Amino acid sequence: MEYAISKSVLLAIVLAPLLGSILAGLFGRRIGRAGSHSVTILGVAASCAMSAYVLWQLVGQGAAPFNENVYTWFQVGGVEAHVGFMVDKLTAMMMVVVTFVSLLVHIYTIGYMHEDDGYQRFFSYISLFTFSMLMLVMSNNFLQLFFGWEAVGLVSYLLIGFWYKKPTAVFANLKAFLVNRVGDFGFLLGIAGVLLMFGSLDYATVFANAPAIEGMTMSIIAGQEWSVATVICICLFIGAMGKSAQVPLHVWLPDSMEGPTPISALIHAATMVTAGIFMVARMSPLFELSQTALNFILFIGATTAFWTGLIGIVQNDIKRVVAYSTLSQLGYMTVALGVSAYSAGVYHLMTHAFFKALLFLGAGSVIIAMHHEQDMRRMGGLKKYMPITYWTMLLGTLALVATPLFSGYYSKDVIIEATHLAAASDRAGWIGHYAYWAVLLGAFVTAFYSFRLLFMTFHGKERFRDAHADGHAAHDDGHGHHGVHEPHESPWVVTVPLVLLAIPSVLIGFFTAGPMLFGTDWSGHVEQLPFFLGAIEVNPVRDVMATLKAELWHGPVELALHAVKAPSFWLTVAGFVLALVMYWWKPELAPRARNTFAWPVRVLENKYGFDALWIDGFAGGSLRLGKASRAVDTHVIDGIAVNGSAQAVGLVARLARQVQSGFLYHYAFAMILGLIVLMAVLISTLN
Repeated sequence: MEYAISKSVLLAIVLAPLLGSILAGLFGRRIGRAGSHSVTILGVAASCAMSAYVLWQLVGQGAAPFNENVYTWFQVGGVEAHVGFMVDKLTAMMMVVVTFVSLLVHIYTIGYMHEDDGYQRFFSYISLFTFSMLMLVMSNNFLQLFFGWEAVGLVSYLLIGFWYKKPTAVFANLKAFLVNRVGDFGFLLGIAGVLLMFGSLDYATVFANAPAIEGMTMSIIAGQEWSVATVICICLFIGAMGKSAQVPLHVWLPDSMEGPTPISALIHAATMVTAGIFMVARMSPLFELSQTALNFILFIGATTAFWTGLIGIVQNDIKRVVAYSTLSQLGYMTVALGVSAYSAGVYHLMTHAFFKALLFLGAGSVIIAMHHEQDMRRMGGLKKYMPITYWTMLLGTLALVATPLFSGYYSKDVIIEATHLAAASDRAGWIGHYAYWAVLLGAFVTAFYSFRLLFMTFHGKERFRDAHADGHAAHDDGHGHHGVHEPHESPWVVTVPLVLLAIPSVLIGFFTAGPMLFGTDWSGHVEQLPFFLGAIEVNPVRDVMATLKAELWHGPVELALHAVKAPSFWLTVAGFVLALVMYWWKPELAPRARNTFAWPVRVLENKYGFDALWIDGFAGGSLRLGKASRAVDTHVIDGIAVNGSAQAVGLVARLARQVQSGFLYHYAFAMILGLIVLMAVLISTLN
């Protein structure tokens, strides 16, 4: 029996969250709070169930990938714009991750936002975000991809600035929106390049004809030829740099923590920020044509993975620590793309979605317990008050630092090994070696800031009592939530999503690494077709995953045992030990170390000056340029050219009026004077 994916099921997957968003957004007051969260949760739950069914059809029943247009938007000349779906295993995996995490975030939001006045509006926004993300990942053409791309950016703007009476939130959402416009401009140029070279925006058409542009050049600057594939791919990747927060377009993501915690988990850990990673993996037939573009991706990813992770070491806001961790892990995914290990990149995307959403929601649970306090220096000793939150966050942390047998180990360790192979091959030159050391040392940094968060929050002295006694004001979220009270475990609508996210954070890597990374069954003993066959294309010369399969993969247990031979594991242990000593055993060492390394700490607290560069440099420079332009317009153009010429005409007119006296002898005198002047000119000419 031949199984086929139903078009109506795919339409239902996309439209169910949209319907819930419309009902909650337009009729929220009529259906109330319970009605709003019910319709949006039901919509996302239905979408999640159907997405899982589609993935099962593709994986378990051998259904063929779906690629059809469902609606023609417009046709201009030979260019057609369609609404259509391309659903293969890569898309189906993304659909399940997006809808599953979104569903748990919807449930979690009931507890987190129960006191907020914008309850119905928030549910409408997050359901609309789910619809937008599904449109992005399910698209079969560049125009629909761009629609979803911009839609998730718009909803992200609305959610970051959800507390619109809070100045820092308004600043953060404007910052996110404007920085993403920079990336999106590059993305739009890349799409224009695709249309110019292929005459189509359809994925299948473009990918089938991709080899035709290999070796082609274009002249952007007179006298200099550029590879067409390199230009298109770098422009597309600039879009990914904005959406997936890569250096230097990363500055918006930490500030986006000003929004409510549920959106931190949904947008800035599991879904929107991974859209760029998904896009590059989907465009692998194009990116494989340009080693230069891959080198550029590798350099940007390595820089993001290590250097933004260092900033997390000095952060004291619990959500910002997790935010910088997200930046670092996005860098790891980008490094995987740069070494052509696309499957490892999207696999880390999947595992990271679970444990990072868990850590964000766990941080939100702590914030609830601490009455919206977010400063870890005013926490400590919360383990006994919040056992469920503590143990689930511990499991998420173990996955994040790549503890053997946990999901993060299988995805992160493979990326480090793939980068090592790429560096050894010397295809990327010095960039390959730089990337390897960046992801390797990043293992130490990740372990240090992750366990620092755990120890400062859940262990040691109960500093929240001291803060209360000293009269320190706790964090104010803009809605009057401040002060400190006795911590307590969060309600079940908060803790159940934590438990459900902890399960895949621990187990999913063990059972899926073989099929998704190496083309075997979960045990590593039975050969299967590559999971992403037909969705991801890799030049055999760059296929580091095939080499890793031959050299490293003998099953999940054997790969876990390989950790003791890997330097990344011992660097992780070193990071854990250092955090243990400084933030639990001898906490007095932390302020002493901060004073000793005052200059590096100041550099990290200033975020390497990137905020100053964007805010005071680019934005401030634009404002200063605008003021200068206004001054030129006011004083030179209006003052001299326009008003000055008018004033000159008026002056001449006033002088002329003095001559027109009305007396005949004045005019006779003027005529005689003029005649004398004319005669003098004539005589001088004749001589």
